[in-house]
Amino acid sequence: MSSTNAIGQKPEVNNSEGIFDFVQSVSKVTAGTLLSATMLASSVMAGGLVGLAVSFRNLPDVRVLQSYAPTETTHIYDIQGRPLASLHDEANREVISLDEISPHLKRAVLAIEDSNFYYHKGIYPTGIIRAFVANLESGETVEGGSTLTMQLVKNLFLSPNRTISRKAAEAVMAIRLEQILAKDEILELYLNQVYWGHNLYGVETASLSYFNKSAKDLTLAEASMLAGLIPAPEDFSPFVDYKKSKQRQATVLKRMRDLKWITAEEEAEALKQPLLVGSITSFRQSQLPYVTEAVVQELTRKFGRDAVLKGGMRVQTTIDVNFQRMAEQVVSTWHERLYYWGVYRSWDNGQIALAAVDPRTHFVKAMVGGADYKTSQYNRAIQAQRQPGSAFKPFVYYTAFATGKYSPESTVYDSPVSYPDGYGYYSPRNYGGGFSGAVSIRSALTNSLNIPAVKLGQAVGLNQVIEVCRILGFRSPIDPVISLPLGSVDVTPMEMAGGYATFANNGWHSDPTFIVQVTDSQGNILLDNTPKPRLVLNQWAAASLNSVLQGVISGGTGTRAQIGRPAAGKTGTTSSERDVWFVGYTPQLSTAVWVGNDDYTPLASGSTGGTTVAPIWRDFMSRALSGQPAQGFQSPSKFERP
Repeated sequence: MSSTNAIGQKPEVNNSEGIFDFVQSVSKVTAGTLLSATMLASSVMAGGLVGLAVSFRNLPDVRVLQSYAPTETTHIYDIQGRPLASLHDEANREVISLDEISPHLKRAVLAIEDSNFYYHKGIYPTGIIRAFVANLESGETVEGGSTLTMQLVKNLFLSPNRTISRKAAEAVMAIRLEQILAKDEILELYLNQVYWGHNLYGVETASLSYFNKSAKDLTLAEASMLAGLIPAPEDFSPFVDYKKSKQRQATVLKRMRDLKWITAEEEAEALKQPLLVGSITSFRQSQLPYVTEAVVQELTRKFGRDAVLKGGMRVQTTIDVNFQRMAEQVVSTWHERLYYWGVYRSWDNGQIALAAVDPRTHFVKAMVGGADYKTSQYNRAIQAQRQPGSAFKPFVYYTAFATGKYSPESTVYDSPVSYPDGYGYYSPRNYGGGFSGAVSIRSALTNSLNIPAVKLGQAVGLNQVIEVCRILGFRSPIDPVISLPLGSVDVTPMEMAGGYATFANNGWHSDPTFIVQVTDSQGNILLDNTPKPRLVLNQWAAASLNSVLQGVISGGTGTRAQIGRPAAGKTGTTSSERDVWFVGYTPQLSTAVWVGNDDYTPLASGSTGGTTVAPIWRDFMSRALSGQPAQGFQSPSKFERP
């Protein structure tokens, strides 16, 4: 063995020390006790041999540890790398290499747990005998006698029951492990595997929780305190009993001095150093819980639940913390206003959801699932399927434009019509009643006339409209009922924001995502969501729709959504005012806002997408685009008509 090792120096320990201690211990035992001890030791040896024989046939194969990877905590970050949440199952752990651990900690752990670690071959007979005598004298188990290698195999493979057969199994497996792994590899496994209390597994997680620093930065004082926790971490924890934790620290430091691994001066200095204890990190709540839950859902679909909770992923999301909090603040403010204005029947029942997507990447930029996560964890932005009303009409009009038979100036007729629907006849009506006769498509959509939209849906084919929705990423069930063009389908705000984002990007589409990239704890890329846009819509038709929808905001039903720059959008109001929407976009951002009651009861009479929701959209978009240059939409004349 080289003169130095992973703990930073060669331990100044020799085998004679253990024998000397053993002799001293034995000399304190009476002759009768010694005779009993000898007989007991013989029994133990006999039982151990039987156990060894059986163990060679039935024990787990320690060779699996050659490729063993401990379960790790998954960490979620915002797009700037700021931590949002940590996910773990039974073990909150972050695995690090041995050279990323402070030499102080390695020495402290070896001093108190196994000072002969770099000398023995898995078991240390002198230590076992010494522990046996100590336990015999006290009448209870006061010393374990297990080497660090034995502790590792016990923690990974065996039950905690203290029996002779289990000890024999530990010994056999420890010897086997020492034959296939180097000492440093065993020590690294141990320090990453050991339990440090409060659902903290592995030294890095423990260091971050107890002292708010990485394991590589631990001082001698901090390292000795951590090492002292190992036998009973919850009992000795500084979070539970700081005085007892300091007593354990003193025990570790004394052992290190006795071994001549530190000087008396270093011991004294470490003892008097004040320790700034951190806080328990295992059960912290997410900073952005609506976002975190959506990210977990996306991860689970791609990798499975076990991989997410145990795989040690590093997840960079598309969300900026400050931008998301701005969105949450807008929703909270408007929720309070609508309640006091009498729009809702009750504070908790009335809700707002918001979803914002970047059309250029289809990265989700903000997502608010409700007015207050603490009050309700239901995420209405991605889980609530509600009728979009007239906000669905753009999908019908795009489909018409894409046939090449219609343009924004084509004439449609706003006149009475009836269709058999299996229950009789369906006769669509305009909001507020009345008919306008012959109108342009531009005028029909700008003023949200219902009858032309239904007629156009029949003309182009409702299945074609549904196919467009599928291309744009809608997963909600959609049936080709006659009233479909009026939004008689249940969809989510996220689906609406993602669909409109493709219009904003002139037909270029990517699947909306909350995740930029996922790596493992070693930095290997598991998922790369670098945008790869596909041209899925006819560009002339998309540009024509953008032209018309700008008129909705400049002079139609959505004038309260004006934000002082080119923007397009559509209001949505269902019958009896159960759901009211505004969905709109600029070339930089597409946002859907929904307002309604969770129990589907109507909002206050007169609540519409144009009067109730457009101002919320305007408030959010004004803040979201602040400081960004205004951009216009491309003209249909730049593209070839189909």
